[in-house]
Amino acid sequence: MSLHQAEFQIHGGIHPPENKTQSLQLPLGRPSLPERLILPLGQHIGQASRPLVKVGDKVLKGQAIAINNGFLSSFLHAPTSGEILAIDYHGVPHPSGLDEVCIELQPDGNDSWTELTQLDNWLELPKADVVAHLAEMGIVGMGGAGFPTQVKLAGATKHTIHELIINAAECEPYITADDMLIREKTEALIKGIQVLQTLIEAERTIIGIEDNKQTAIKLLVDEIERTKATIDVVVMPTKYPSGGEKQLIQLITGKEVPSGQLPADIGVMCQNVGTCVAIYDAIYQGKPLISRITTLTGDAMGQAQNVEVLLGTPIAHLLDYAAFNSKQLERLVMGGPMMGFTITDSQVPVVKTSNCILAASKQELPTPAPEQACIRCGMCEQACPASLLPQQLLWFSKSQEHDKAEHHNLFDCIECGACSYVCPSSIPLVQYYRHSKSAIREAREAAVKSDHAKVRFEARQARIEAEAAEKEAKRLASRAKAAASAAKRAADLSANEDAKTRAQAKAEPKAEAKDDNQAQIKKLKIDIAIANTKLKKTTKQLTQAQEAADLEQINTLTQAQKEQQAVVSELEQALAKLDTATNTKAKASAPSTAKPAVSDAVKKAKVDFAIASTKLKKLQKQLSQDDTNTDIAQQISEQEAVVKTAQAALDKANSETPQAAPAAKTSSGMSADLKKAKIDLAIASTKLKKLEKQLAADESNSDLQTQLAEQKKLVESAQADFDKLNTAPKESSVSQPAVQVNSDDLKKAKIDLAMASTKLKKLNKQLEQEPENEDLKAQISQQEAAQSNAQARLDKFNNTNAVAPVKEAKAAPIPASDEVKKAKIALAMASTKLKKAQKKLAEDSDNQTLKEQVETLEQETKQAQITLEAITNSPKAEITSEQKAEETAETKKLASQEVKAAPAASKEAIKKAKIDLVMASTKLKKVQKKLVEEPDNQELIDQVKLLEAKHEEAQNSLDALNAPDTKPQAEKEEVKPSTNPEIKSAKADIEPKTSLNDAEIKKLKIEAAMAKASAAKIEKAVKRAQELELDELADLTSQHQASLARAEQLAENLKAAISGENVTQNIKAASEPEPKASSISDSKKSLKIEHAMAKAALNKVLLSIRRMQDDGASEADITATNLPQEKAEKERLLAQVESQMDQEDTLKAEQERIAKRGPLTKPVPTAKPKPDDLLPELPSFEHLDESERAAESKKQKIAAAMAKAKLMKLQIRLDKEPDNAKAIRIEMDQVRIEQKQAQRILAKLNDLSVQEKD
Repeated sequence: MSLHQAEFQIHGGIHPPENKTQSLQLPLGRPSLPERLILPLGQHIGQASRPLVKVGDKVLKGQAIAINNGFLSSFLHAPTSGEILAIDYHGVPHPSGLDEVCIELQPDGNDSWTELTQLDNWLELPKADVVAHLAEMGIVGMGGAGFPTQVKLAGATKHTIHELIINAAECEPYITADDMLIREKTEALIKGIQVLQTLIEAERTIIGIEDNKQTAIKLLVDEIERTKATIDVVVMPTKYPSGGEKQLIQLITGKEVPSGQLPADIGVMCQNVGTCVAIYDAIYQGKPLISRITTLTGDAMGQAQNVEVLLGTPIAHLLDYAAFNSKQLERLVMGGPMMGFTITDSQVPVVKTSNCILAASKQELPTPAPEQACIRCGMCEQACPASLLPQQLLWFSKSQEHDKAEHHNLFDCIECGACSYVCPSSIPLVQYYRHSKSAIREAREAAVKSDHAKVRFEARQARIEAEAAEKEAKRLASRAKAAASAAKRAADLSANEDAKTRAQAKAEPKAEAKDDNQAQIKKLKIDIAIANTKLKKTTKQLTQAQEAADLEQINTLTQAQKEQQAVVSELEQALAKLDTATNTKAKASAPSTAKPAVSDAVKKAKVDFAIASTKLKKLQKQLSQDDTNTDIAQQISEQEAVVKTAQAALDKANSETPQAAPAAKTSSGMSADLKKAKIDLAIASTKLKKLEKQLAADESNSDLQTQLAEQKKLVESAQADFDKLNTAPKESSVSQPAVQVNSDDLKKAKIDLAMASTKLKKLNKQLEQEPENEDLKAQISQQEAAQSNAQARLDKFNNTNAVAPVKEAKAAPIPASDEVKKAKIALAMASTKLKKAQKKLAEDSDNQTLKEQVETLEQETKQAQITLEAITNSPKAEITSEQKAEETAETKKLASQEVKAAPAASKEAIKKAKIDLVMASTKLKKVQKKLVEEPDNQELIDQVKLLEAKHEEAQNSLDALNAPDTKPQAEKEEVKPSTNPEIKSAKADIEPKTSLNDAEIKKLKIEAAMAKASAAKIEKAVKRAQELELDELADLTSQHQASLARAEQLAENLKAAISGENVTQNIKAASEPEPKASSISDSKKSLKIEHAMAKAALNKVLLSIRRMQDDGASEADITATNLPQEKAEKERLLAQVESQMDQEDTLKAEQERIAKRGPLTKPVPTAKPKPDDLLPELPSFEHLDESERAAESKKQKIAAAMAKAKLMKLQIRLDKEPDNAKAIRIEMDQVRIEQKQAQRILAKLNDLSVQEKD
C-alpha cells in the first residue's frame, strides 16, 4: 500500500465553488417507507428489463421482479415487501421528460426479506459463476452511466488489465454521496475492491480521490493498512472534471484513451466506489442492489444531508423528509449543477444512478444570460478537458456541417459543461453539441435503413424481372412445342387420334399453369432461403454490436432485424397461400386416367441420380464457403463422376423400358402395403438419426432421450412390418377396380404435411418469445389450417390407395392400428409433460400451482396408460385351424429366413450396443469432471460408481456381440464372471490380486487423476489462505497432506498395475480433517470470556480517561465524571475473575496450543491498531526473575490469542448486523488496543530475555 500525489495533469479544467460542506453536517439519514415505490425497467444503459411479475402479485424484499432482456441489460429487485399495483407508463428521471414502463409497488410495512444467497466460497467458484451472480443481483455502474457490471467485467476476459482504478473523485459541486459512503462503509468498500481484484487479476489497484476529502482519505489508508490489502491511494488536486473516466485515467497513469476506443483497449478498467460496495453486499450478504446513498442539498432544502434511500422512492417524499421550502426553489435538478438535468415532476423516482437531488435557489442557479456573439477569446479551448476546439465545433453545429464536426472529434466531448461555464458570451455550447450528436445519430440510422430498403427493392425488382422472363420463355417454348407436336400428329394420325390430340391440347394450358405455379413456389423458396441468410447475418452483427456496447449500431441493427423478420414472414405466408391454391387446383383438375406405371429399374435409377445430385450440391455449397479446402474439391470431382454414372444408368433404363399398351398393363412393382411399409421405415429411420444427432449435441436432455427410445421402438416395429411383407410369397393378384392415386401426389402430400408441421413449430417457438405478437398468432392460425388441409389430403390418398383383401390371397399381417399409435403418443406426451412439471417443482417446491399441475398430469398419465393397455389387450378374432396351419408354415419359413438374416440383425445390435457404450462413456466423463471439482461430494461418488457399472455392462454387451459365436458353451460359461458379491469378496480375501484387467486399470487411472486434481485444488486454496491469513489454513494444510498421500499411493498402485506387479494395498479416500478436540470445558470457556470482557471494560475506561487527559481536562474534571470510581470497580472485577482461573489448566491449554501450531516466535500479524499514544503505558518488568517473566509471557500470549478470537467474532457480527456497525467498530477498536498492548508486553519481555543472554 502506498499513499502519494498524482504525478500527471490533464488539459483544461475549472474550479467552480464546491458547496460540499452543507450536506456533510448531519449524519447519514434513512427516510421512512413511502406510500408507493415506482421502479422503472430502464435504470441502466441498454435494453430495458423484462417484468417477471404481474399486477396483484405479492413480493418480498430482495425478490427479482424483472430479468435482463438481452446482452446489455440488468435485473431489478423489490426494495421492500408488498403488492404490485400496476405495470404502466410513468415519468422517469431523464432529460427528455418522456414516460417509460415502470412497476408500481405498494409496501406492506413488514419489510420481509426473501431468502438470500451468499457466496461464502466465492474464491473456489469459477469467475464466470461469480460474474453471473453479480448480474442476478442487478449490479450496475453507480457513477452516472449505469453500465451493467457483468458486461464491463466480461471485457477483462478479452483484454489484459494492468490497472484497476476505483473512482472516488466526486469532482462535481454539491455532491457528497461517495464521500459519505467511504466514511460509513469503508470496510465493505475495501472487501468489494478485493473481489474485483480477484475477478480482473489486474497488476495494480488504485483508488483515485481528490484532496478535499481528508477524512475519507484517512479512513481508507487506515483500513488498507489494517487489512494489508494491495491497494494504492492516489490523491489528486481538486479540479473539475477530474472524475471523468478518461480524465481520471490520464491523471493517475498518464495514459490517454484513443478516440473511439475504450479504457479496456489500453489495459485499464474503472469502477465506482458505490459499485464496489454493492458487489460486497451481493457476495458476502447476498443482497441485491435495492438502495443507494443520495445527496439532498441546495438552499431550498431545510436539512441538507445524505440519505440511504430505497430505489423507486418518489423525489417528493425525499423533499418532505429534508424540510423542503418551495418558496426559495428556482430549479429542481437531478445530479449536479454542471452535468445534471432539470426535473419538472417531483413524482419521478430515485433510480440506481441518482447520486444527488439539488433544490437550488435563484442565487445558486440564476437565470442564464442571453446568448451573445462569440468574441473568439479562446477560453473554451483552454478549459476543455478533452483537448477539443469548442469554437470550431460551435460553427460546424450552427451550420449543420456534421461531417466536419465529426472530423473534429465531436463524439469525444464528455458534455462536462466547462466550456459553457467560462464562456463570457453565455453561449450554451453543450446544448449545441448535444443537438449535433443527435442529428448525426439520426442520419446514420436513416442511412442504414435506406441502404437496407434499396437492397430489398433491387432484389425484388430482379426477382420480378427474372420471374417474368422465365414465364415468357416457358410460354414460348410450350407453344412452339405444342404447335410442332400438333402439326406432326395431324399429318400422321387418323381422325380418331386427331380428336384425342385436340383434347390433349386443351389440357396443356392446365399443365402450363401448373408449371408456372411450381416455378413460383420454387422461386419463393429460394427467396425465403436468401431472406433467412440475411436475417442470420443481421443477428450475428447485432450480437457483435452488443458485445462492443455500441448503442447506435444496436438500435440500427435491431430495427433491421425486425424488418428482415417481417420480410421472411411475408414470403412464408405467400408460399403457404400458393401451396394451398396449387393443391386446390390439383384436386379440382385431377386426371381421370392414370399415368403409365414406371418400372422399378427406372425408379431406382431416378432415386440414385437424385441422391448423387443432392450430395454434389451440398459439396459445392461447402466449397463456396471455404475456397481453399482441397479435400472438398477432390470430393466434388469424385461426386461429379458418380452423378454422370447415375445419369447414364437412368438414360439406359428409360431407353430399355417397353412402352406397353394401357389396356394390357399389369402391376409389376411391389404392392401398396409393401411400399407404405418401406416409406414408413425410411421416415422412422430418418427421425431416429436426427434424434441421435441432437442427443450427441445435448447429452443431458432427458426429453431427447425419451424421444430416442420411443423412436427406436417405432423403427423396430416398422422394420418388422417391412420384413414380413417383403418375405411374404408374391402371388398373382386379382385386378382391383379401385382407383390408384399417383405415387408422386402421395409423396407431395407427405412433404406438404411435413413442411406445414415444421413451419407451425417455428411459429409456436417465436410466439413463446413474443407472447403478445398478434401477427404471429394470425400466422399460426393460418398455418394450423394449412396443416389440417395437408393432413386431410394425405388421409384421402392413403384411403384411396387401400386395396380390398382378396379371398383367395392370404391376409397380410395387420400393423399397429391408428388407435394404438395415438394412445402411445398420448402416453408419451403426458409422461414428458409430467417430467417437466416435476423438474420445475423440484426447483420451486413451495409453488402450489406447480403441485396441482403435477397431480393433474399424473392423473392424465395414468389415464393414458389405462387407455393404451385397454386397446392393446383387446380380444383378437378367432383363427381357424386352416389359418393356424398356414401361420405355422409361415412361421417356420420366417424362422429359416431369420437364421439367414442373422448377420444383418447382429449388425443392428452391434450398432445399438456401440451407441449405448458411447452414451454411457459420455455420462461417466461428465460426472467424473464434476467430481474433480467437488471431490468430497458423496452423491457424485455414488453416481460415478453406478455409471461405471453401466459402462462396464455396455462394454461387455458390445464385446459379446463382437466375439465369434463358434466358442463352445462350456468355454463361455467359464469366462462368465460370478455375480455373487459374497463369493467375490471371499475370493478377494483368499487370493491376492496379482494383476488388474483393462477396466480396473482404467478405473485406477481415473481415481489417480481425480486424486491429483483434488490435491492441486486444495493446494491452491492453501496458497490463497496464506495470502489472506485465514484461520482455516491449518485445516486446509491437513487436507492437502492427506490428498497428496492418497494421490501418491494411487500413482504407485497404477504403476504397479501397468507393470503387472501385485496390487494389494487398499486406498481410502481422503477423509475430512478430524474436528478439533475441545480442550477446555464449557465452564472454563465461560470463565475466559468473562475475563476478556472484564479486561475490555477496564481498557474502555482507561481509554476514556486518557482521551480526557489528552484534551487537557484536569483531575477534578475527571473525578467529576466518576471514571476513577468506575476504573476501581472494573479492576476489582478483573482481579476477581483472574483469581478464579486455574493456573494449571491455563498451562495445559497453552501446551496443547504450542503442540498444535508451534511456539510463537514473533507477534501474530494482525490488523493495524490505533496509534500507540492511545495505549496504556508499559509497566517495568526488570525486577522480575526468569520464571516470573515466563509466567507473564504466557499470560500475555493467552490475552493476545483471546483478543484475536474476539476480533473474529466481532467481524462476523459486523457482517451480520450492519445496522450496529458503529458500535461494533468501537468495540473492535478496543479489542485491537488489548491485542496491541499484549504484543508490546511480549516484545518487551523477549527483549529483556535477549539482553540477559547477551
